[in-house]
Amino acid sequence: MKTSPTGRDSMQAFLARAEAVLTRLESLLPVPLPEPNWKARAFRWRKRGERGYLQAVMHPHVIRLDDLVAINEQKLVIDANTRQFLAGLPANNVLLTGSRGTGKSSLVKAMLAKYGNKGLRLIEVDKTDLVDLPDIVDQIAERTERFLVFCDDLSFDANEPGYKALKVMLDGTIAAASSNVLIYATSNRRHLLPEYFSENLETRHVGEEVHPGESVEEKISLSERFGLWISFYPFTQDDYLAAVDAWLEYHGVLRPRETKAVDALHRDAIQFALQRGSRSGRVAWQFARDRAGARALQDHRARTMRK
Repeated sequence: MKTSPTGRDSMQAFLARAEAVLTRLESLLPVPLPEPNWKARAFRWRKRGERGYLQAVMHPHVIRLDDLVAINEQKLVIDANTRQFLAGLPANNVLLTGSRGTGKSSLVKAMLAKYGNKGLRLIEVDKTDLVDLPDIVDQIAERTERFLVFCDDLSFDANEPGYKALKVMLDGTIAAASSNVLIYATSNRRHLLPEYFSENLETRHVGEEVHPGESVEEKISLSERFGLWISFYPFTQDDYLAAVDAWLEYHGVLRPRETKAVDALHRDAIQFALQRGSRSGRVAWQFARDRAGARALQDHRARTMRK
C-alpha cells in the first residue's frame, strides 16, 4: 500500500510537532543529580533547585597541624576528639568560638589533612543549607568513612530555619543518630545568636539564685547542644610574631641566621598588623604572602636583568 504525498507530509508534520512537544517536556523534567565521587576526601553540599547533592572537592586546602601556632591547647582538644571519633569511640560535636583569624577554620581543615588517609572526610555546608542536614546524613549513613559536617562562621537570627534544623540534628530525632557523622562548627559568637542588653531585664533573682530570661535560655540552648566548646583568644604580639615566622618559613622567605633581616621583617609585620587593626594568625598569613610575592617578583626581575 503506497502512502500519498499528502499523507507523508501530514506524518512528517505530526512527528515534527511531537518532537517539539517532547523537547519542551524534557526541559521541564529535573536534571539528574551527579553521584558523589567517593574517592574525594572533601565535599561541598550544593543545591540545584530544591535538591541537593555532594560535590567532590578534589584539591582541598591542605593545612598541617604544625603550621598553626599559639593554639596548642586547642589543637590537643580537637585532635583527641577526632581520634576518638575515628576509632569508633564516643566523641562530641564541636563548637569553636572566639576571636576572628585565630585559626578556628584552619584547625578543622588540619584534621582532614592529618586523618584523611585514615578515613576522615569533610563536608562543608553553608548556613542556608542546614535545613538539608537530614538528607546529607541519609546519603552517607551506609558509608564506612567518618564524616565531619563543617559549618564555618556560623551565626543565626532566631527565626532562621537552619537554626532549628541544627538544634534538632544536635539533639537527635526519633531516628537513631548516625555513628559516622559529627558536626564541627566555627563562630565568632559563643551562643551563635545576637545578644541584646534588653534581655538582661528578663533575668529573675529568686533568693540567691539567678534565673536567666527565656530569650537568654533560648540562645544558650543551641550552643549547649555541642558537647565540646573550644575557645580562641586574641594573639599577643609574641604569638603574632611566632605565626609570622612560621608562615614566612612556610613560604621560604625567612632565613633564621640573618638576624637583621628577621628584625626588619618583624618590624614590617607589626606595622602591617597596625594597619589592619588586628594581630592574628590570618594577618600573619597575609603578611607572609605579601612578602613572599614581593620576594618572588624581585628575584624574577633580577633574573630578567641578568639575561
